[in-house]
Amino acid sequence: MSEINITEEESKKSLNFIEAAVEKDLAEGKNGGRVQTRFPPEPNGYLHIGHAKAICLDFGIAEKHGGICNLRFDDTNPVKEDVEYIEAIEEDIKWLGFHWDNVYYASDYFQQLYDFAIKLIKEGKAYVDEQSSEVIAQQKGTPTQPGIESPYRNRPIEESLDLFRRMNEGEFEEGSMTLRAKIDMANSNMHFRDPIIYRILKTAHHRTGTKWKVYPMYDFAHGQSDYFEGVTHSLCTLEFVPHRPLYDLFIDWLKEGKDLDDNRPRQTEFNKLNLSYTLMSKRNLLTLVKEGLVNGWDDPRMPTICGFRRRGYSPESIRKFVDKIGYTTYDALNEFALLESAVREDLNARSTRVSAVLDPVKLIVTNYPEGKVEEMEAINNPEDLSAGSHTIEFSRELWMEREDFMEEAPKKFFRMTPGQEVRLKNAYIVKCTGCKKDENGNIVEVYCEYDPNTKSGMPDSNRKVKGTLHWVSCAHCIKAEVRLYDRLWKVENPRDELAAIREAKNCSPLEAMQEMINPDSLKVLENCYVEKYLSTCKPLDYFQFQRIGYFNLDPDSKDGKLIFNRTVSLKDTWNKIKNK
Repeated sequence: MSEINITEEESKKSLNFIEAAVEKDLAEGKNGGRVQTRFPPEPNGYLHIGHAKAICLDFGIAEKHGGICNLRFDDTNPVKEDVEYIEAIEEDIKWLGFHWDNVYYASDYFQQLYDFAIKLIKEGKAYVDEQSSEVIAQQKGTPTQPGIESPYRNRPIEESLDLFRRMNEGEFEEGSMTLRAKIDMANSNMHFRDPIIYRILKTAHHRTGTKWKVYPMYDFAHGQSDYFEGVTHSLCTLEFVPHRPLYDLFIDWLKEGKDLDDNRPRQTEFNKLNLSYTLMSKRNLLTLVKEGLVNGWDDPRMPTICGFRRRGYSPESIRKFVDKIGYTTYDALNEFALLESAVREDLNARSTRVSAVLDPVKLIVTNYPEGKVEEMEAINNPEDLSAGSHTIEFSRELWMEREDFMEEAPKKFFRMTPGQEVRLKNAYIVKCTGCKKDENGNIVEVYCEYDPNTKSGMPDSNRKVKGTLHWVSCAHCIKAEVRLYDRLWKVENPRDELAAIREAKNCSPLEAMQEMINPDSLKVLENCYVEKYLSTCKPLDYFQFQRIGYFNLDPDSKDGKLIFNRTVSLKDTWNKIKNK
């Protein structure tokens, strides 16, 4: 019994504050002991790594407590939304390993929301305002000064009803009228100062066509949609803390002030995912795509989920990272290196080890018989021996990395240099005997001799040497393109830097971005060689190029042209570069 108690106590300690609140609600019997969450993205762009944190929470909370999580698209702004984004969002959620119980749309509730707005007008809780949004904003006041009431605030109920119906019939132009909730222009919470709840938009909606000419604002649609669906826990990021009283008020109005304490959606806020060297605003990401600063939403330098997928991140690594950073009630900037460490840890356990030479120079084993070919066994993953092995061919002429040879090397250079022995991985110990240069002094060939008794299982196979090099056989390899991706931004906090540059230079977001772009964020190597075992690999398969880093096959690959993306290096080299 004591062991069970200890386990339960440790489990409670591991709960984040949101899980603790959910368990408290369940213990108190709220919402009939149900847990129902929702993930409510707006389909106006592709999901980014910040959304992954919300996805893990929304779906994870429901899964952990035997509840359900629905996917709901907040499609209240037809100007920016597209079916393309809906399909991409669904794909990203599935890739992360989550499954929704139902798919809903805010547009499912347009009639109910419209009817609710009519009800509020009839009750004197809403009115049609004919002022511009700029004037309304000026009249809001400040947190310490009350706002100014609209001259239309007390217009007759019948007049507001007539105008609101005509707004929806398309009689008035966009921006000429809005529907505002009548709350309190002196409230210390600025969101209570007669917020706009409907505006005119004459753009066709991707689901409802031209039926509606007025569309609800997010604050008006969100809480009611949660209530209509039976959501018990509405999980939002910290910027919605001041919105929560309005969220609760609208639900109270919807249910005519009935006591809903034990049966209502509860909004709880958590911190956003902020990453160093990362810009995640959808607006800015759209600028990058439209202006051609990146190659689409799934460019491996983008912080989008599809970008990370194409770069070679595994869904498990992203979920592990989210679990590591946790959920708090304060914002912080997380080091990108922490995400990369989670990726390395995960890929180390799952990736197949292969040989690839990115900057080749020919290595000739001068005492190895011409025409002879041996098949060497290569373990697929030393962390998982059940993954098996494959063969790699060894021959007289090999490709090796140019940086692994120095004609005149320092004392602690344990790679290929004249007179020094190294092991060729999975093969023999060789001793370098010299090199050949072209007329410009560039090394074109390196020469060595092998010891035939040093192959695995032979008498001298355990002889100690300080260096082990990778290689591929010239006659048994495939030419490939390798794309070396790095961080897109030169600055640690591009969001703040973007704002600072724009203010200092009075320039556009695009111009400011161009100043911050890392010119080395992508290097394309076209004359690389990989072992022929990779000829059968599939897009997004995970590999470790031995001694180099983690890579995956890019979907751009075609028969006869393999393209590999670097996911992450074997070690964190960025901080060394940054701190020089």
